[in-house]
Amino acid sequence: MSSIEASNAWTQLKLERRSPAYWRVTFDHPPINTITATTMTELSELVELIERETELNVIVFDSANPDFFLAHYDVENDPGKTAALPAGPTGMPPWLDLTARLSRAPVVSIASIRGRARGAGSEFVLACDVRLASRENAVLGQFEVGAGFIPGGGPMARLSRLVGRGRALEILLVGDDFDGPRAEQYGYVNRAIADDRLDAEVEEIAARLARFDHEAIARTKFYVDQVTLPPDGELPPALTDFLQAFGRPGPLARLAKLEELGLNTDSDLERRLGERIVEAAPDDAN
Repeated sequence: MSSIEASNAWTQLKLERRSPAYWRVTFDHPPINTITATTMTELSELVELIERETELNVIVFDSANPDFFLAHYDVENDPGKTAALPAGPTGMPPWLDLTARLSRAPVVSIASIRGRARGAGSEFVLACDVRLASRENAVLGQFEVGAGFIPGGGPMARLSRLVGRGRALEILLVGDDFDGPRAEQYGYVNRAIADDRLDAEVEEIAARLARFDHEAIARTKFYVDQVTLPPDGELPPALTDFLQAFGRPGPLARLAKLEELGLNTDSDLERRLGERIVEAAPDDAN
């Protein structure tokens, strides 16, 4: 399949090639931009396109839904659906493969975060090079431990390097939401920007990068990556642990409780998931 055919066939991503040096990708998977096996397939194809483009300097990721950037992973009642996807070129499962390759691609990836980015959504923005968040309307978090699961997409490796051990443990174990200002304070995002200025500032940075020399960007990024990105070997064990949780009664009971409360729908639970994750405990556990 050609690059044009691939992007035209996507159902959850919209690719806009603003110039040979500058692309934008918009997540558009109603109702709340959950990450599914289809999302992973389309993102894997996108990363392959990025790696082929010798003139591309910068790619911006945003959302068509102002309330949800990327909600989280949706098992779609069939964890085997994702597990059956083939490994990527790194030899890792597709989610780990595409996020690792995105981080190492010789372009600058910018997450323009408006709305909620939790779980795998948080893992995706952590794989981006630059995270710019709406001060008033961004929410980030890793809620998995509250649901009885191990975060599987690499946040232990990435957050520890990004924000330090203590703050990484707080984000991962407490499982609460971080608004834009607190995420900026912790180093979870580069900057929290007033919501009415977010689009303009992201555009200004992206347009600036698009004018720079590609080789200078690629080589500088390569040297930073060498000392800051986790090696691939750190990533698969946690994902294995995450998938194994689907065979344990405790996490399954908590997942069923969350689904009963409105998981994967545009619900009060999803909008206040960090606050309400404590309700994941099944009724007989209280």
